[in-house]
Amino acid sequence: MRRKLVVGDIHGGLRALHQVLDRAKVTKDDMLIFLGDYVDGWSESPQVLDYLIELNKKNKCIFIRGNHDELLLQWLSVSKDNLEWYKHGGEATVLAYTTVSAAKKQIHVDFLKSLQDYYLDEQNRLFIHAGFTNMNGIHYEFFPKMFYWDRTLWETALSLDESIAKHSLHYPKRLTLYDEIYIGHTPVTKINETVPIQKACVWNIDTGAAFKGPLTLLDIDTKEFWQSEPLNDLYFNEKGRN
Repeated sequence: MRRKLVVGDIHGGLRALHQVLDRAKVTKDDMLIFLGDYVDGWSESPQVLDYLIELNKKNKCIFIRGNHDELLLQWLSVSKDNLEWYKHGGEATVLAYTTVSAAKKQIHVDFLKSLQDYYLDEQNRLFIHAGFTNMNGIHYEFFPKMFYWDRTLWETALSLDESIAKHSLHYPKRLTLYDEIYIGHTPVTKINETVPIQKACVWNIDTGAAFKGPLTLLDIDTKEFWQSEPLNDLYFNEKGRN
């Protein structure tokens, strides 16, 4: 039976990606859903994109768009950058691209343009980088950029009073629309965790790989998960986004 596996934010950490795929014993029969933010942080952002492009030729892969992927696309395609991007991992990416050919950059642009805003499977499970703001769901979102910038969905799930019944008028409607929602974007290290965290129907798989946490891969059906070593150990001579 083919497994469905979801992968958290990678942030240029190719060594960690190799580790989790190896530790989960991923085969060509497994389906992989990547939640975005493949770049910015550690030094191997171009190599991560190369690896994902090749992996897609062997495995069924779903690639979700993250905010950092969009920032890289803007830089590669129209030379748009800014100080905030540099401070939040962009500088490492710019440095990494100094040795990348124009032809390879175009391949990466094409890949980044192909990323999906979200993936909704046949079991009403939503995979999205950050969240959505419309109370009626993803198909009604007025601000599509929120798919990869929103933090209110996770904040709502995190702060929800667990004593409120799901059928109550006070229960957040956004948390009733999908059976499960898988996100990255906001590291669980912000609440002092380094493993996937479930709040209401939301599963946060970003375990802080951009900083001092591990990269996580989770089996959607069994909830078994595998993790890399902390990224600051794998890239001990770099700062990542720390």
